[in-house]
Amino acid sequence: MRRFLILCISSCLTTLSLAQTFDSFPLARPLYHLPDTATILIMGDVMMHRDQITNARRSDGTYDFSTYLVNLKEMIESADVAVANMEFTLAGKPYTGYPCFSAPDGYEDYVADCGVDVFLTANNHILDKGKIGIERTLKRYSFMEGTRGIKHTGSSVSASDDAGRFPLYIVSKGVRIALINFTYGTNTSIDSKFPKVHRTDTSEIGKAIRKAKADGVDFIIALPHWGTEYVLKHSPSQEKLARWLASQGCDAIIGAHPHVVQDVGKVVVPDSDGIGSKSVPVVYSMGNVISNMSAVNTRIGLIVTLKIVTDLFGNKNLLEPELTLTWCTRPGTLTGSYSTIPVKDFIGKGGSWISKGDYDNMISSYNRVRSVTGIND
Repeated sequence: MRRFLILCISSCLTTLSLAQTFDSFPLARPLYHLPDTATILIMGDVMMHRDQITNARRSDGTYDFSTYLVNLKEMIESADVAVANMEFTLAGKPYTGYPCFSAPDGYEDYVADCGVDVFLTANNHILDKGKIGIERTLKRYSFMEGTRGIKHTGSSVSASDDAGRFPLYIVSKGVRIALINFTYGTNTSIDSKFPKVHRTDTSEIGKAIRKAKADGVDFIIALPHWGTEYVLKHSPSQEKLARWLASQGCDAIIGAHPHVVQDVGKVVVPDSDGIGSKSVPVVYSMGNVISNMSAVNTRIGLIVTLKIVTDLFGNKNLLEPELTLTWCTRPGTLTGSYSTIPVKDFIGKGGSWISKGDYDNMISSYNRVRSVTGIND
């Protein structure tokens, strides 16, 4: 590309050498780019309930999670960046499920092995085991960052650590992205300033958004932990916050927490130039990716894929979110363990189920959630 530009300039200014011509016309950026697409995949709640711990434990004391995401692995790995909400602590033994989660060591490695690049930690369960629990969790995540490049955001152990995680910057295919993860609250609290879990504090969130803008990011993705549990429609407070996030400069808002999928939509706010308007996609809740939940609608989850296209001239555009509804199968239904599947890939394959009734449950749940939320996957 540089050769093409030099030749064009030299043909117009024949009195200058190629070297003189290039030095005389410094380029702030290339005039032309190779078109490319950066893909960011975001998943909801990765959970570890008591029955999951029991089912995964082997006679030698190790834990086997291999079936959990095997049917999603290809999709996750195909994304340039994959993000998941880690709804548990790694506080060590004894391993426990609800209401105070401490997942077996190695669960985080399994999730990373399936292709997840970024762990979200701002959720209501991150302080389940107190200060010691979150410190151990973040220590293990930071070790993974140093050894495997797996990043985490939403919580931090110190002010210097927080400065690099809120917002968290990632770069993919030349696209600079800021992730801002925060939660409405936590189930327990600690007295110290750090470790810190980012809350829905608009002053702090606004500061992070302004920092991302000043640092020249291309897109800002807000990842709130919010909403009313088990309700398929978003609340007025969620919409109010979504509108504020969009008005401050967020380009997409992808939420979690309710343990069920909620409707998706858009909020329209004035553009930064004050002339036009900007339409910002909002996914109010992705529900669970993997869990032992069985209450109505909790086994349907949602994977969101954001694609950012860079065109020939370097313009970057966010496409409409791609949505994939999933179903978490429990032991004795599809396999002997837990396994999450893309629903559409398994429609018409009821014969492969151990339990035909669970296949029928999946289809009825899928149709109900799509009807209520309006999601078209």
